[in-house]
Formats: sequence, structure tokens, C-alpha cells
Amino acid sequence: MSAPFEERSGVVPCGTPWGRWYQTLEEVFIEVRVPPGTRAKDVRCSLRSRHISLAVCGQELLQGKLFDSTVTDEGTWTLEDRQMIRIVLTKTNRDAGNCWTSLLENEYAADPWVQDQMQRKLTLERFQRENPGFDFSGAEISGNYSKGGPDFSSL
Repeated sequence: MSAPFEERSGVVPCGTPWGRWYQTLEEVFIEVRVPPGTRAKDVRCSLRSRHISLAVCGQELLQGKLFDSTVTDEGTWTLEDRQMIRIVLTKTNRDAGNCWTSLLENEYAADPWVQDQMQRKLTLERFQRENPGFDFSGAEISGNYSKGGPDFSSL
């Protein structure tokens, strides 16, 4: 069995002061660097449909209104190697046209080049889903791919 599309094609991360975030058609991934040796009991994380807060050892690292809504009961966080927290949020709107331009409503926006690359990747991911016999992971896309690209479903 082949690896999922996002593993084969790589990720398009948006760097932040605390780590990075990136997205697929269905999920948003947040990776937060924390002091080495951090324990799970030091972490306070709240994941709601449109709001996130993360504090480590009483210090708030991330807090605010998310760019778009998520499925509350599918959000998870894990502490990896006691030095990074990975948060996975499931998007409510899971189509290629729903490319988040920032993590929070007014913070951690992707610069224009990164936003362009994110949109291209989501469009290719959509093509992969619609055409499972083909491998689009190394494909290049040009033309009108904003809002998820052209709709070929009626052809």
C-alpha cells in the first residue's frame, strides 16, 4: 500500500515564533516547540470548534480564534520526545477551496508565496482523491488553481 498523498508530496509549512503549522484537505497540523523535558502534566491545551489555547508550565504559547471551524471532538494533541507538542485539528469544511490563509483569525498568516504553495498542494490533493489510480504527489500545477482549481466532476 502506498503512503498517503501528503507524505509523498511533502508539507508546505508556515513558520511561526513558536514552531510551524501546515494543512491538508482534511486537517490542520500545529507543531509547537517546548522546553526539553516538558511533561504532559505541564501542558494545558483546550481545543474547541473555533478556539484554541495552549499553555506550558503556566506560560501561554498559543491562544485565539481559529481561522475556520473544526470538528471539536476530533482534535488531539500529543507531546513528542518531551520537546514538541503536535496538535491535529479536523477541518469542518474539507474541500480544496478551504485553504486556511492563517492559523488564527488575525495571527500567524502565511506569506503570499507560502499561501500560494499551500493552495497548489490542496488542489493536487483534491485531484489525487478524485483520481485514485494516478499519482499527483510530484506534479506541478499552473493556471487557475485558487479556490481548489477547476471542477471536473461533471465531465
